[in-house]
Amino acid sequence: MQTADFDFFLPPERIAQHPASRRDGSRLLLLDRTTRTVQHRTFAELPEYLRSGDVLVVNNSRVFPARLRGYKEASGGLIEILLLDELSPFLWRVLLRPGKRVRPGTRLIFTTPSGTLAPLTAEVVAKEADGHCCLRFFGVADVSAAAWQLGEMPLPPYIHRSSGESTTEDRDRYQTVYARHDGSVAAPTAGLHFTPELIQQLKDRGVLIREVTLHVGHGTFAPVKTEAIEHHAMHEERYELPGETAHAVTDARREGRRVIAIGTTSVRVLESAARAPENARHAVEPFRLTATTGRTRIYIHPPAGFLVVDGMLTNFHLPRSTLLMLVSAFAAPGELTAGRDWILDVYREAIREGYRFFSYGDAMLIL
Repeated sequence: MQTADFDFFLPPERIAQHPASRRDGSRLLLLDRTTRTVQHRTFAELPEYLRSGDVLVVNNSRVFPARLRGYKEASGGLIEILLLDELSPFLWRVLLRPGKRVRPGTRLIFTTPSGTLAPLTAEVVAKEADGHCCLRFFGVADVSAAAWQLGEMPLPPYIHRSSGESTTEDRDRYQTVYARHDGSVAAPTAGLHFTPELIQQLKDRGVLIREVTLHVGHGTFAPVKTEAIEHHAMHEERYELPGETAHAVTDARREGRRVIAIGTTSVRVLESAARAPENARHAVEPFRLTATTGRTRIYIHPPAGFLVVDGMLTNFHLPRSTLLMLVSAFAAPGELTAGRDWILDVYREAIREGYRFFSYGDAMLIL
């Protein structure tokens, strides 16, 4: 398939710039894969569509303030970086902008959000073929801890702030209420709609909520630039499937209960774990998952099938993105064009109905 097959027109006013006043105040578009029907609901009504014994799998990764600003020591030219992956203590892979003229040996000085000089400095160690850089940091005992003091929430470029910086609201709302483990540079956005009260409602109905971790990298949300979707290469991301979640999913699959992934990141953990060497031969009957930790480049697009997931909650995604491709595959597993055609029709209806798109936007439940 061609990447252009996943394009669509989105009026700019449909891109949500701020979250809903309440997390569960977003709208919810319900898709039934069996009947090919669509219902318009609110997120607060989600418990009505779940039943006792369902296993909801959430991604507990926490977004950290990974965007740092500063300047080049020699020229004074302004720069910003996005911390992507800690390779070893003080050595990080980063996205650096502007980075075209930066060479190994370049010294970087960082500033606080108020513009004063920070104790953190860095040196460019290497430039990678994909445009990323490796930086060695100096002046602090822990780079991640320093980021919480000096950094900004890494909002995507389609969310505009007058100052160009994230706000106090973003620190709270660009984060799920169940986030626990630092590591993501983009939010697992489907989970942003949940409140502690809604989670308790689900538990009271007998819904089991279990956690996985996938630290969302910059590449997950990057547009596909190859002409054919098969030629796109995913960036590697760290994930963990804990034993408690593996057991709950195994029991549900064996007993005919539904496994519903909250977000594409949870889908990718479950489907990656099912294909891991320790689980691959058990991905069919009798189904079994075991605790798994690793890195994944899984790329799910039509006509892919799914080994684990029966339902998915997700937001509305960017044109030509791997996330839109994953959702299209899930809408009609094993089919080449049917899922994409349906999802793009649904997106057009959502645009007509005034739904809000992307990270701070509304949600879709596919069952």
